[in-house]
Parts: sequence; C-alpha cells; structure tokens
Amino acid sequence: MKLKINGKTHEFSGDTAMPLLWFLRDELQLTGTKYGCGMALCGACTVHVDGEPMRACQLPISATEGKSVTTIEGLDTQHEHPLQVAWAEHNVPQCGYCQSGQIMQAASLLAKNAAPTDEEIDNHMSGNICRCGTYPRIRNAIKSAAKGE
Repeated sequence: MKLKINGKTHEFSGDTAMPLLWFLRDELQLTGTKYGCGMALCGACTVHVDGEPMRACQLPISATEGKSVTTIEGLDTQHEHPLQVAWAEHNVPQCGYCQSGQIMQAASLLAKNAAPTDEEIDNHMSGNICRCGTYPRIRNAIKSAAKGE
C-alpha cells in the first residue's frame, strides 16, 4: 500500500487496520502528531486527510489509501505558517503537548473560513482539549492569523 504523507509517497505493508498515528510516529519518525487519549476525543493527534481534520489515533491506515495526509511537519516546512507565527507571537503554548493538534484544527478552519467569528472559532476548536486552558490565547492567535497580523 502506498501512502502520500506531507507530499511524499511511503510504502506500507503491515496491518492496514493499524492507526495512522503509529505509522507516523514509529515508522516515519514524524513525532509532532501526539498521542493523547487514544480515543479520538482530545485532538492531540489531529492531521489533515485531503484537507479535512482527522484524528490519527483512531484512523486506520486503510482509510488514507489514495488520499493526501498532512501532519504538523508538512503544514509549513519552514514553520512559518501564519498560525505557527501567531502561536509564537501570542505565546499560546504552556506545556505545548496539544499544540500541533490545535494548529492543525485551526488550519482546517482558516482554509474554509478566512474571517471566523469568535463563536465559529470556539465551535470548530471545541473537540481539541488543552489541559493548560490556553483557549483565549488560541482564539486570539487564530484571529491574528486570519487577519494576517
């Protein structure tokens, strides 16, 4: 089976029921995508599959065949995506563990809605948990990236 991840094709010959997260982290050493709850409830493992946010901890590799997967490492190889810049400028991370999933979820929002309201941001980000409670900073960073500040 061939997988397209961050623009590169990778071969996979194992159990296609294996969650994508384990292939990303263990085989490809793409450790930016985090393991959080393992039940697709916290959002730490969020990646894009054909532009849609998906939870890699519960997504079988078979579901990605013929699709394009983007991880935090592939969002912007120079780490200069407007959200990554805004995250730093707004000092969003505290412990930082959830941040790659938060950024990937936010990127999917801005790809569809260039000027989201606070309510739209809160609704779209509601499935991503930050145990440090940096939600106001996350919202501000998203608004800043949307405005191109």
